[in-house]
Amino acid sequence: MGLRLLAAATLLVLALTVAPAAGKPSAAKRLKRFSSCEALVGYAARHVPRAPVRRELPPFTGGPEPSLTAPAEGDAGAGDDSSETNVQEAGVDEPDIVKTDGTTIFTLANGALHAVSARSSAPQLLGTLELDQGWGATLLLRNGRALVLGSGPRGARMTELDVSDPANMRVLRSQDVDGGIIDARLTGRTARVVVASYPEALSGARGLRKRASGWLPSSTVKRARPGTSFTERAVRCRAVRRPALFSGAGLLTVYTVDLAAGLPAVDADAVFTSADAVYASPDALYVATQRYDKDGTFGANTSIHRFDTADPDSTGYSASGAVPGTLLNQFSMSEDRGVLRVASTVGFDERAESRVTTLDGRLVPRGVVGGLGLGERIYAVRFMGDVGYVVTFRQTDPLYTLDLSDPDRPAVVGKLKIPGYSAYLHPVGDDLVLGVGQEATDDGRLQGLQLSLFDVSDPAHPTRLQKLRLGGRSSSSAAEWDHHAFLWWPDTELAALPIDGLQFSGAAGYRVNRVRGIAQIGRVSHASFGAEWTPPVSRAVVVGARLFTISDLGVKASELESFADAGWAAFPQPPEQDLPIHGEPPSPLPG
Repeated sequence: MGLRLLAAATLLVLALTVAPAAGKPSAAKRLKRFSSCEALVGYAARHVPRAPVRRELPPFTGGPEPSLTAPAEGDAGAGDDSSETNVQEAGVDEPDIVKTDGTTIFTLANGALHAVSARSSAPQLLGTLELDQGWGATLLLRNGRALVLGSGPRGARMTELDVSDPANMRVLRSQDVDGGIIDARLTGRTARVVVASYPEALSGARGLRKRASGWLPSSTVKRARPGTSFTERAVRCRAVRRPALFSGAGLLTVYTVDLAAGLPAVDADAVFTSADAVYASPDALYVATQRYDKDGTFGANTSIHRFDTADPDSTGYSASGAVPGTLLNQFSMSEDRGVLRVASTVGFDERAESRVTTLDGRLVPRGVVGGLGLGERIYAVRFMGDVGYVVTFRQTDPLYTLDLSDPDRPAVVGKLKIPGYSAYLHPVGDDLVLGVGQEATDDGRLQGLQLSLFDVSDPAHPTRLQKLRLGGRSSSSAAEWDHHAFLWWPDTELAALPIDGLQFSGAAGYRVNRVRGIAQIGRVSHASFGAEWTPPVSRAVVVGARLFTISDLGVKASELESFADAGWAAFPQPPEQDLPIHGEPPSPLPG
């Protein structure tokens, strides 16, 4: 999941999450574990106001809203001739609305999971499984098992599915836990699901403040067969930690799910704090929390908690630290050789400036480079090994290149200032980076969706080789805020992304390389498939020699080299649709 973070939920509990005034974050310290339920209840009762607080669950982010490593793709089981979810780190999968095992495309749409054959002569709908997951559900896929992450009556819901036979998909188990899902990661057979919850004790119900059950989330596991369920406390008192300074009544819980064994979660670890952004390397999970100062100004600093994920059967709390300012999204964090690099923006308006901080394995700061984009804020971040890229924007787009080879002395080595900005950066070959963002005038007025191709072979002198405008002034792409919507297929140098505008709604594909620059292959629209409105295309997937584009209406196949029509599979539709109406697609743009 945009990140699409929890600013709204954080504002809801402002009175409960006040932190000391921001200054230079102190050295990181391990959080303290509660020795007993009595100690936990005493701590919570002492720090949380007695006045009733309106309880609302944080919105489900789906995981939301990348380190510039080689393009990382992460579903288990997909073939070498099929693409996978565009993820931040190789080997660490992320939940999304579309997954493929290289033979079947699984898509969440219209409250159901649809399975479409990708190897038949034309795409065919193999099966549909209705789900009760609420809005914004996503899924993880491994070896014929799917874990759907969404919402249920009590908050977060995890549902385990058997999808080994796409024509007969079935629900095996579900686990409902208090709170809302922030994000999740899958490494091997192990999924870690991060949930933010707010205690029942805040409702003012009599007696709950004196019981551990009033402060800790509960869990209900339901088995489809024989239809039994049981409810228990989701996390043990001694598995909960607290910061040295009170950081709010909310609880951040990491649930460890073994997809080989299925639900319920085999482990749960919690911290008394809120949660905003999730980043994971192959061996660690990081959760960032934006904090307030005493005056309620958002973004005093960001706390970061590290969990060790090397053991597939458990998740262990490791360390906590902090950096000044606020983070953009998960790509603001990146681990390389045990060092975490964090990009943050400090201050607001003309007083804003951005920086990159390096922290060691204990999350103690080692080095910092600041002064990026004075009076601007971060719009995009990517890290690649020893090099970092930061885009800031207010009127123009400075693209900064950073040398991070010495974590104690990070430094800016290059800067490119151009109109507009890139909201997403993706590596597209040796020393080339493709930016997805908005064109703008010199005074910062946005003009519409554009692609920018950057040559970063000389970090001290980055250059823009080409820019290509993709639509009118109101045009945009989901790839600007959701990297899962972007597809890079290196075998044919194909970049594909959704486009949504008044003149066109669909997807477009481009051949991208140093010789030809950005050259359009073709465009795909789902406009003519049984509806007067044009549904936005949400994802694009490569299987074999075809490109499959997905919308709420269904899946369309196109020839990979020419984008010629290669078939259509429709999804069952609910009785009524309330979707935006778009105009007819324009003639293809010249390549």
